[in-house]
Amino acid sequence: MQKKIVIVGAGFSGTMSALSAARVRAEAGAEAELDIVVVAPEPVLTIRPRLYEDNPALMGAPLEELFEVTGIRFIDGFVRAIGTEFPELTIERRSGEFETLIYDRLVLAAGSRVVHPPIPGLADYAFSVDQRREAEVLWEHVHALARLPQSLERDTVVIAGGGFTGIETAAEMPARLRSILGDDAAVRVVIVERAPEIGPDLGVGPRPVIEEALGAMGVELVLGKAVTCVDPSGVTLEDGTRIPSNTVVWTGGLRASPLADMIDAPKDALGRLVVDRHLRVARNPVIFASGDMACAQTDDLGHQTLMACQHAMPLGRFSGHNAAADLLGRPTLPYSQERYVTCLDLGPWGAIFCEGWDRKVVFSGAEAKKIKSEINSVFIYPPKADREKALAAATPGITADV
Repeated sequence: MQKKIVIVGAGFSGTMSALSAARVRAEAGAEAELDIVVVAPEPVLTIRPRLYEDNPALMGAPLEELFEVTGIRFIDGFVRAIGTEFPELTIERRSGEFETLIYDRLVLAAGSRVVHPPIPGLADYAFSVDQRREAEVLWEHVHALARLPQSLERDTVVIAGGGFTGIETAAEMPARLRSILGDDAAVRVVIVERAPEIGPDLGVGPRPVIEEALGAMGVELVLGKAVTCVDPSGVTLEDGTRIPSNTVVWTGGLRASPLADMIDAPKDALGRLVVDRHLRVARNPVIFASGDMACAQTDDLGHQTLMACQHAMPLGRFSGHNAAADLLGRPTLPYSQERYVTCLDLGPWGAIFCEGWDRKVVFSGAEAKKIKSEINSVFIYPPKADREKALAAATPGITADV
């Protein structure tokens, strides 16, 4: 009887997990024995780390041809339930119809979403660069500002959140606004961060370079204050300060897909499923978690994976391999990823490239920008629809990812 691996999600980790499973299947000569299915809303990998860039509608990599040449089945839809007594999923197809999908092994790689706390007006008036369509809406809105009369609100963008995404988004905004509104516009870009320092999760290593770059581009920092209200013409901070703006971009923290809540297993503070070194979910031996849904140890020093594609792609290689190997009676592999780097885009100023968990600055400015450009245009894209090369790219433990 044919066995089935179902992978939920077609992002960085889900795509790589499917290819890795197909690689094991091919090596075992088990094409007729193992069905590999990806379930996602569309057969497109959104290049999420690039959604702050210009024209985000182009930040998608079609997967249909890649899946076809590697023998991966795709089902469009949304997982609405994960069976707790039987290994089955309830899927709502894009057509609106529901169906049940039985699995022998399940890989949960449905990613994460930006957290939207119950701040008055946030859901109604703030923009986001979290998902492709959300970034498109922001892009369209910013271009439409040129049709408005000049005003403080029109010419000001507030970035709520001074973490990785907030910094990259803010660094792009001054030049973009001037290209749209003209050099005569009184462009103002403000980052509001509730922590007392910019990039609180990035540590002290890269902070002086970040501050230098943002200062050179005229980005203002409002630190140690939280946004308490958003309205069509600005934000109000906890101390009563008001910043007029027609464009507020929320870049708050991430949380794992709510599908994780359907699984009876330990989770971390970000809602991620805690997994063992083989990426199995605790108390669920037929379920693996990957990408932003997995809280995994990267090494023997206690470091854990972050919600970033440099961890998502390797996690996918191991989760897909292990799910397929488990079904085909082959050895599973313990996940490890000792190298960690940080590469932060700082707009026209350049970028910053750090190595290690202490984020030691190695390159900055134009030199780091070349590395960031290569990461964004080459390393994070899925392989071409060449069967042999695609399966080879899914080998666990390869070190091509930056």
